[in-house]
Amino acid sequence: MDSLAALADPTRRRIVETLAEGALSSGDIARRFSISAPAISQHLKTLRRARLVRVRAEAQRRIYELDFEGVDEMSAWISQIRRHWSTKLDALEVQLRAEQAR
Repeated sequence: MDSLAALADPTRRRIVETLAEGALSSGDIARRFSISAPAISQHLKTLRRARLVRVRAEAQRRIYELDFEGVDEMSAWISQIRRHWSTKLDALEVQLRAEQAR
């Protein structure tokens, strides 16, 4: 699953933002939202498939945290796109300054 597609949903974005502050149990995550625990579970499953979060067991609890490998992959891709556009925007700036100087 594509990480950007997973983040298209606002609830999943909020879950990722919440986990950026630290690991939480699935119950703690569910309590922060006004939707059902099974719905949160499905969102967490989607985020796991997208490699944006990972889960570990602590006794009966499931603890979720960001999967930094997946987040880093997405960040690297965004950086590539940013570099491409940065080069284009720098060239545009040079062109605009040249036109202003005339």
